Parts: sequence; structure tokens; C-alpha cells
Amino acid sequence: MSPEDYILPGMPNLHSHAFQRALAGQAELATGNKDDFWSWRGKMYHCANRITPDQLRAVAAQLFMEMLKSGYTSVAEFHYLHHTGQGQSAGPPTEMADAVIAASEDAGIGLTLLPVLYMTADFDGPEPLPEQARFINDVDSFLSLLACLRGRQGGNMNMGAAFHSLRAVPGRSLLEVLRILTEEDIDCPIHIHIAETRKEVEACTGFYGLTPVRWLFENVDIDRRWCLVHATHLTDWEVGKLSMSECVIGLCPTTEANLGDGIFRFADFLSGGGKFGIGSDSNISVSPVEELRWLEYGQRLITNRRNISATGDEPHVGTFLWENAASGGARALGCKIHSPGTEGPADLLVLNGEHPLLYGKPAHEITDSFVFSGNDNLVRDVKAGGKWVVRDGAHVNEQDISARYKKAIKELNQ
Repeated sequence: MSPEDYILPGMPNLHSHAFQRALAGQAELATGNKDDFWSWRGKMYHCANRITPDQLRAVAAQLFMEMLKSGYTSVAEFHYLHHTGQGQSAGPPTEMADAVIAASEDAGIGLTLLPVLYMTADFDGPEPLPEQARFINDVDSFLSLLACLRGRQGGNMNMGAAFHSLRAVPGRSLLEVLRILTEEDIDCPIHIHIAETRKEVEACTGFYGLTPVRWLFENVDIDRRWCLVHATHLTDWEVGKLSMSECVIGLCPTTEANLGDGIFRFADFLSGGGKFGIGSDSNISVSPVEELRWLEYGQRLITNRRNISATGDEPHVGTFLWENAASGGARALGCKIHSPGTEGPADLLVLNGEHPLLYGKPAHEITDSFVFSGNDNLVRDVKAGGKWVVRDGAHVNEQDISARYKKAIKELNQ
């Protein structure tokens, strides 16, 4: 076996809410009512409304370190926690975003920051709920925020833009932002939550007369800039249109399972040549291996077949999943996948070839074994942005990051 056989391209994480790392494990108590996405959301709001910029930086740095140690080398942060809770800023509210940027620098992970437009509580345009106040901007303040944060770009930090969802952004406002981005010749990744729950799809159909994905296709040019996150509940027409489009579908199987959202029609989507990537979303789990396993195993359970994620050109399921999720994730983040042999800004991971789950395996089975064998972390070393940030399983800044995280969590749990 050659040492190169244990080197894989780093995995982009195309969907993360960093502050929710502080909530992991705290929403698993049955309430006696019908627990679902909407009951979980109340717990999330409680967390969102307590966290300070310093605490967010500490929690996000811990999360980003965990991502790197598991094999994620870049992340798209879907950032809607804009306001500090201490009153409106004199200018665009950047303090929380600056905390996320600083955390990415602490950890050494590549960051695509996605400031999120969030305006309303539901499709019919009611006033935001009091617990949503920290998320809210109008179109003008959102565009000012984007302009201000674009000035932070550089190094490992890239910028995009996001709409929370069609229930939180009126269609006319979404189209206005897109028009202005086009007029200002801003070409960047654009992300949106879409068709995550049946309730959302039913409400959208009742309001617009169209499902969320159908509304997008009838009103927007869905091109390679777009990442549609979740897209769980689709019609046959929508699966076909998405498969043929240049957009990326952002799949987050551990969060979708944790929230009881449903299972994406992955087998049908792949048969049409669709492009996908993975994200850790609520960060209940921080492992690309677990996301890819859930993605494949969910399809096996609903189709009663094995080895769904493969083609005639690439029959190895683990290899197919890793390479295609890395490629789709890179597109969603607006970055390139660098060859593991690339000098300079390469993103790569080196697996532990001495581990019993990998030792002695032929080269063509290494990625399959990495994705589908056991629960040990098989990542030994990680390079992000051309710098070694993990060596022998330890992060180069682990002590400091862990100490600040523990302090923040202790404060949040008081």
C-alpha cells in the first residue's frame, strides 16, 4: 500500500448553524405532545436568544475544530443570528457574524459566510414572533449587511447570500434582492431552506398555489449558484427538474432524521444525474461519514435494496458518495476542490492506515471502509487551506479552543 492511498480530498460542509452546537442533546425529552420540527424549534429559539457574541465565537470554534477532526475542511455557515440582543446597531449588525469569522480563523477552517434574509413568521406575512427578533432584517438592511461583510472577504473566508425560506421571506422581497445582486454584478453562492417539512409545503401551496420548489422554478433562474437545502418533500416533476438543473441539493440526513423531517428521494434524484452535497445543519452530529451513511442507508430501507449510491463508472458506494459530495459541496461553497497532491491551498485528509478497520485493505476499498466501517474516527491528519490543522488526531489549537468552549457552555447552562 502506498501512503497516497490513504489521502482523500477534504469534505466541504455545505450547511451549518454553528450556535446550535450548544443545543445538541438538549431536545430529546418527550413533551407528551406531538414532538416534531416545530416543537424542536422552540428549544432552538431559547438557545438563539441567550448566546452572546463571545459565547458564539467559543461554540463555533469548538464546532469548527470538530469538523476538521472528522474530515470537513470548509463550511458554509447559514448565518441568521444577526442581532446581539442589546438593541439595534448604529450600522449593519456584524458583531455576531464577526464572531463566526473569528471562530473560523481560530480553528483554521475555510468559511463561506451566508448572511440570511429573515423577515416574516409565515407565508401570509405576519409580524415576526418575539423570539425571532434577533434574525430580522428588511431588504435594505440586509443588503447593507451584505455589502459590509463583503469587505471582510479574504484568506479562507468567502461570501454568499441566503434566504431563510419562502415562509420567512416574501416572494417579492426575494426577487428584489436577486435583482439588485444582478444589477451590482455580484456572483456568489445563494442558499435557501426549501420543502423541509410537509407543513411548509402545504402552507406554501395554500398561499402561492404552488409548492416551494415549483414556485422557485417558475420565478427564478435556478442555476449553478443555487443550493437548495433539504428539498425533502418533492413531486415527480420537481425531482426531474432538480436532477437536470445545475443547482446543488444540500442534504443533512442526521438533522433531517433527528427532526423527523423525512427522507429525500435520493435514488430517483441520482438516476437523473443530480448534484448533491452534505451538511451537518443543527450539528447534532459532526461527521461526514455519518451523513453519508444515513444518506445511503435511508435509501436502502425504503427501496429494500443495497448499494444505491453507485454507477457503472463508479461501483464503489463509499467512493461515489465521498467524491460526489465533495464536488457538489465545493460548488455550493463557491470554491474549488484541490487535488490531494496539490501544494499550497490544498484541502485534504490523511486516514490512519494502521487502524484495524483500514489495515491491509486494498486501495480500492479504502474509502468504502472509511465510510461504512465502525464508529472510530479514522482521520489522522488534516490540511485546510494549505495548512496542517490536525496532526495525529489532535487539533493544533485544541487546548485553547476547548477551554473557551467549556467556559461558554457553563455560562449558557446556568
